[in-house]
Amino acid sequence: MRIQKLPDVLINQIAAGEVVERPFSVVKELVENALDAGSTRVDIDLEEGGIRLIRIRDDGDGIGPEDLPLAVQRHATSKIASLDDLEQVATLGFRGEALPSIASVSRFSIRSRTADGQHGAMLAIEGGKLGDVRPEAHPVGSTIEVRDLFYNVPARRKFLKTERTELNHIDEWLGALALAKPQVELRVRHNGKAFKTYRAVPQGQRIQRIAQVLGEAFAGQCLEVSAEHPEMALSGWVGLPTAARSSPDQQYFFVNGRAVRDKTVVHAVKQAYADVLYHGRHPAFVLFLDIDPARVDVNVHPAKHEVRFRDGRSIHDFIFRSLHRLMADTRAGAPSAAIAAAEGFSPAPTYLPPVQGAMSLPVHEQLAHYRTIYGHHETPLHSVPMPDTDPERAPPLGFALAQLHGVFILAQNEAGLVLVDMHAAHERITYEQLKEAQSGGGIRSQPLLVPVSVPLSEAEAAASETLSEALQALGFDVVRSGPQSVSVRAVPSLLADVDARQLFLDVLSEFRQFGASRRLQEAQNELLSTMACHGSVRANRRLSVPEMNALLRAMEATERSGQCNHGRPTWVQLSRSELDRLFLRGR
Repeated sequence: MRIQKLPDVLINQIAAGEVVERPFSVVKELVENALDAGSTRVDIDLEEGGIRLIRIRDDGDGIGPEDLPLAVQRHATSKIASLDDLEQVATLGFRGEALPSIASVSRFSIRSRTADGQHGAMLAIEGGKLGDVRPEAHPVGSTIEVRDLFYNVPARRKFLKTERTELNHIDEWLGALALAKPQVELRVRHNGKAFKTYRAVPQGQRIQRIAQVLGEAFAGQCLEVSAEHPEMALSGWVGLPTAARSSPDQQYFFVNGRAVRDKTVVHAVKQAYADVLYHGRHPAFVLFLDIDPARVDVNVHPAKHEVRFRDGRSIHDFIFRSLHRLMADTRAGAPSAAIAAAEGFSPAPTYLPPVQGAMSLPVHEQLAHYRTIYGHHETPLHSVPMPDTDPERAPPLGFALAQLHGVFILAQNEAGLVLVDMHAAHERITYEQLKEAQSGGGIRSQPLLVPVSVPLSEAEAAASETLSEALQALGFDVVRSGPQSVSVRAVPSLLADVDARQLFLDVLSEFRQFGASRRLQEAQNELLSTMACHGSVRANRRLSVPEMNALLRAMEATERSGQCNHGRPTWVQLSRSELDRLFLRGR
């Protein structure tokens, strides 16, 4: 067959195979165009999950009559004009493929009017055949109708799922968009009935939009993120370890306002939670990365689901460090700024107001009790430094009242009742002490009785030579023994009993991918966690009131003490109002 030029309709239908997968794809492209046009309100009407009808109305800038035919031509756009523009894309759409691709596989029409237009205009396309532009009344903004999606491509239409499934895909994406654009009102109707509404919220009250999308449970158990770097900034919210999920269904990441999926980011977040998350659980988060558009390539996927960072390693390390520090600051008793915002938008003080009523035991006397404990050889907390506590205020976890079933400590603070799992809490305290001691003394090497030969690719073997000093700093002694092999002669002494070959391979892999290895630290921490468990107070051990108070004070001073080493909560707060409800007081 001779080479021939494809007709425009077929070209657009081929492009539609990349851009238009299902009704959700159409909604995404059209709504993103509406937002790029400066819309503050977008109405989405759907029928049969978007298969029969998708109608998008917006109050944006609109399109003039003379530009309507251009808007439905391939690679025609107002968003970029040069390669420089492409390398610094700040809009959600930019390819100029969406409208012609959608129009080639549907019964398509567009109505629009600009602010300076005397009237609106309308253009219809069916089966790729372009109609004439004609005047039509329309408010400022645009309305696009997409009817009978894939009516002329039956092979594609039969792959569509049920109405409910297609609607769920749209709903899931819409939630992500609502998180990114809290200042925009989004209204959805399905089969003539109101389906979902996201009302616009002020920038300072974005936690309300978070609660709309992820639920009140997340909004009440999250930490606000705010971190800056000379070349980037990170903001948003991350769930406390107690808000972790059984699946990664509440993980949202945005780059310059664009929702994307990125393995580098997921890995960085996972590593930040590594020391506080229960095995098999997934953190929930909504994170926004603002970065120079020139440092990120958004033109790597036809549907713009993915991006490529110019320097993924620095992005990974910045996100990890920011969240790792935030997780470390989750001390027991320290309130979350986001929780305070969700409950009344007034952050609570680190130390609570002077105690009243039943808590009027002399504060000086109580503080004197647990001050005498530090340094006492019989207390399990003898090496924990005493926090600097204001003697006129009750500390966050209050003062111990009693021990319950040899497992729980009951304490009273200004907010109400505190319950502490004494073993879980002391396990975290001991664990953090062991980590600090290990890091202070450095990582010692343990020579292997028989060196372990590790087969590698030539690139990996060369990398091991380049990274030899870094590997030595982690306790490894590795020499290249051939073009595609190395010999591991020593490993970190703390890990002398682990699989030396697999440990080295994991460490080398992380070095090559991220420039540093946290696999080693994780392995060390697992052993330290086991040691901490054996060294912590056990269930049914009787503690005196001063010992219980010492444990509470140590929790307040210890990083990550809100969770044990396995991610379980170490303490629970019951407010006075919750206690009143339990006993129907005030009814």
